[in-house]
Amino acid sequence: PNCQGIINTDADIRAYCNFTFTMPDPGYISIVALSGGVAEVIHQAFSQMGVGTRIYASNGNACDVTIPEIMEYLGDDDGTRVIVTYVEGLRDATTCMEVATKVAAKKPILAMKAGRTMEGAKAAASHTGGLAKEDIATDLIFKKAGILSFRDEGELIQAAAAFATQPIPRGNRVGIITNTGGPAVIATDVMVGAGLTLPPLSEKTRTVLTETLFPEASVNNPVDVLATGPAQHYRACLDAMMADENFDCVFVNFVTPFFVDNESTAKEIVEVSKQQKKPIVCNLMTDRRQWTEVVKILQDGGVPCFALPGEAARAMTALVNYHNIRTRPIGEVRTFSDTDAGGGRKILAAAKEAGKSSLSAAEVYDILAAYKIPTAGWRMAANADEAVKAAVEIGYPVVVKADAPSILHKSDMGGVAVDLKDADAVRAAVEKMQQSFSEYDTSFFDQKYLHGGLELIMGAKAEEGLGHAVMFGLGGIFVEIMKDVVFNLTPVSAGEAGQMLASIKGASILEGVRGQKGVNQDLLIEIIQRLSQLLTDLPEIQEMDLNPLVAFEDQVFVVDARIAI
Repeated sequence: PNCQGIINTDADIRAYCNFTFTMPDPGYISIVALSGGVAEVIHQAFSQMGVGTRIYASNGNACDVTIPEIMEYLGDDDGTRVIVTYVEGLRDATTCMEVATKVAAKKPILAMKAGRTMEGAKAAASHTGGLAKEDIATDLIFKKAGILSFRDEGELIQAAAAFATQPIPRGNRVGIITNTGGPAVIATDVMVGAGLTLPPLSEKTRTVLTETLFPEASVNNPVDVLATGPAQHYRACLDAMMADENFDCVFVNFVTPFFVDNESTAKEIVEVSKQQKKPIVCNLMTDRRQWTEVVKILQDGGVPCFALPGEAARAMTALVNYHNIRTRPIGEVRTFSDTDAGGGRKILAAAKEAGKSSLSAAEVYDILAAYKIPTAGWRMAANADEAVKAAVEIGYPVVVKADAPSILHKSDMGGVAVDLKDADAVRAAVEKMQQSFSEYDTSFFDQKYLHGGLELIMGAKAEEGLGHAVMFGLGGIFVEIMKDVVFNLTPVSAGEAGQMLASIKGASILEGVRGQKGVNQDLLIEIIQRLSQLLTDLPEIQEMDLNPLVAFEDQVFVVDARIAI
């Protein structure tokens, strides 16, 4: 029901069971989508580009056949080289992730999800809940399964056209050949901004091209053959870069001046592309009504061509991103034998029995202790006298925090006093908080004050049917402003935890910058894995914040934490 239909361009079948009147040429791209309308927009775009497709399937209301079932079929279809999918939601997220993980290991899956905004979405109490977007589960399924995710249908379509005919690169090093300067600069900005690199030509390549190209040509990377460069100059560059171990892929800027044989240049590009040694993406800048033969040669030859340098650069970036996904270090999920899952469950059971939705500081820190997640030294106190006694036991300086279930962001409400150096300071802070929070059933949390260190955040948010989304990023009071955080689904392996550290914008801060020492990243990776195990063992946890963690060169400590159940 509510299904637009299917198309299969296999020469032995040529099934057209559809009402859209887009009659595709045979190709290697297969499309599966819940929405027939969006699928047809994508399908028409391929047709307008002169790019063929393999199988097209819209499953409508999905009363019987599901997206994962179709995706699994396409994964086993030798005629499908790349799968394009559009989703508006995932009914069975677990099955979708299992199937997509298996298929994405064989061939690229390019996906786009609609519904990324939701007006009037409820405000979350924790930092983690507020930073997790409404569609975080789908994004994380894509990430965990190895699916390339797109937010723009144009970029998805352009990337699919490149995957349909080009091999997957072995790395991120790109060589650029151009006969005009400006577009190469635009392409360079896009690719380098996305993590690709432009290494120099090898000495052998430089020598060959210096001897072959015009004296005025620029023999660097990008190589500028000049607008007057003939077909044999393009071919010399292509052959040299295909043989040059400095490059994993080749980007071609090709403008069509009337004073050179452009058809011959197009034929040379096609001949090298057919060798399938390294991927080639072309930015073809031409009047397609005038240079119809050039366009036809490149299209028939399977060279992905784009009118704008940015489009071509993003298609090349997608090829490299898939290589990165396929080669990312995942590693095994570590299980720690020194944890006390039973103790954690006992704390949660008692809290649920008491009707709590948020745990006290003592309960939170006892759960962290059960999983050997390091915390700054702490004590609980009921009043000023006990707070002073606790401070002496911990050792000055200390932090004092008001603790009550309904006090969420303590610092905003005057419930945190830091760097207290003596008994008088502790007593004054507690008495002030007692006045400010007189309507609450408040106790006081004394904790060792840590000087210096880098403030980080970890957290978690339950995702139905998927476990938890674990968060890592820069923390402290600026977390909601900077929002420099990344997420991953449990269970989190060592490789995935390492990728989380490397993926934040401030990753270089972890290494140490401008004379500041770096932090213990191995310990951070271990804490993420311990947190992952904690969440797997204690699924009743709905949201969790460890903010901040204070990281030093040799140690890491949690200094504030909350858990909602």
